[in-house]
Amino acid sequence: MFGFNIVSLDAKGRLSVPAKYRSGFKSQNQSKIVITKDPQYPSLKIYPGIEWEKISTKLKSLQGLDPIVRNIQWTILGNAHETEIDVNGRMLLRVPGELQKYAEINDQKQIALIGMGEKFEIWNINSWEMRQTGGSLSTEILDVVLPESIKSMSF
Repeated sequence: MFGFNIVSLDAKGRLSVPAKYRSGFKSQNQSKIVITKDPQYPSLKIYPGIEWEKISTKLKSLQGLDPIVRNIQWTILGNAHETEIDVNGRMLLRVPGELQKYAEINDQKQIALIGMGEKFEIWNINSWEMRQTGGSLSTEILDVVLPESIKSMSF
């Protein structure tokens, strides 16, 4: 599941998973989806159930006394929204309002959906284009020194 897609976000905050990704969800019988905040950028992460289990298990096992680790746990685990999609239907995915605001997509009719292998990212199209051309975003967090326990994880 790779690639850049422009998808519509309807008035109810729903997007339809593009047809080219649907067979992957169907073949793995993946109806559980988790949407959460990206800890670094004003964007969202979408994890199929199997991938979410891996990520959340790793995050839960980390030492929560480290303030950086704890902040990442709050951002990812504390903002996770679990939902189901109909793998035999239109595969509509509703993005909660608070997550739409975080990713700056709450007033957008079209958004960027980026296939990143085992997960997806949702971006405001303008923010995505800015990052692709090397521009910085006022809300990105790039100056944090990550603990070793986090550096090896793939979010």
